Amino acid sequence: MNEQSGKATSYSRVTLSRIMTAVDVNLYGTVHGGVIVKFIDDVAGAVAARHTGGTAVTAAIDEIVFVEPVRVGDLVHAQAQVNWTGHSSLEVGCRLIAEPWDQPLEADPLVVATAYLVFVAVDAEGKPRPVRPVLPESPEDVQRFREAEIRRAHRLAKRAAILESRNGAGS
Repeated sequence: MNEQSGKATSYSRVTLSRIMTAVDVNLYGTVHGGVIVKFIDDVAGAVAARHTGGTAVTAAIDEIVFVEPVRVGDLVHAQAQVNWTGHSSLEVGCRLIAEPWDQPLEADPLVVATAYLVFVAVDAEGKPRPVRPVLPESPEDVQRFREAEIRRAHRLAKRAAILESRNGAGS
């Protein structure tokens, strides 16, 4: 496989769907946030594995926003795609859409959560390995790529500032 050949954004898009059940509920009667986080990590992991052609591990969850509560009986679709690729890492963007069980079929599905996760492709020894570039296909894909670069720059700047602070350089 030519690692530099690249793959279109659509190549690794994945949607997983599930009906939320009583075992998913928290003390407030809505689906527990941890269930949503696991669902996000599952779909993002599938996208990362598909794009990298092998094992990719979750390195960071950059952001999760819970927009609306999810309830028992809701049909939830987790949609994800690669937004950006580096040498051995990639960002996967996720959106969760719910179809409330008690709404008419004509009702618009609700966006219930969004998230950005960073994965690192690893070889059999667990060492980082190169990933092929993602090739944005639409203006929206290009925008997602640019925004992912901003999030990456912020992660790196925050890490550097924290290390500087720990080393006493900030005092």
